[in-house]
Amino acid sequence: MSCFLVPLAEAVVVSAIRKGNEKKIHGENVHPLLRQLPALEKMLWGGSIMLVVDHAVNGELTTFSWQDILTVGVPMAVVLTVVWAVWALLKARRKTVAKV
Repeated sequence: MSCFLVPLAEAVVVSAIRKGNEKKIHGENVHPLLRQLPALEKMLWGGSIMLVVDHAVNGELTTFSWQDILTVGVPMAVVLTVVWAVWALLKARRKTVAKV
């Protein structure tokens, strides 16, 4: 299976975005999604590495399969990113409500 390629590619992109915005992330008026970008990065890298190890141990490791990428990898990455975005926005909202 090669479903790990999509979250792995997303992890590379998120890492580049985070490194390019490192100083902004720790600033005052930062969008909640940018502030929580390191959490998404860790989830993507950790999940991708876990999937590579799991597939290697079970003998299911393939380098490229469009069917796996489109039917498993893309939905998995989309769901993970949406869940992270909802979590980040709720966390920011809770912090805003607590200040009031």
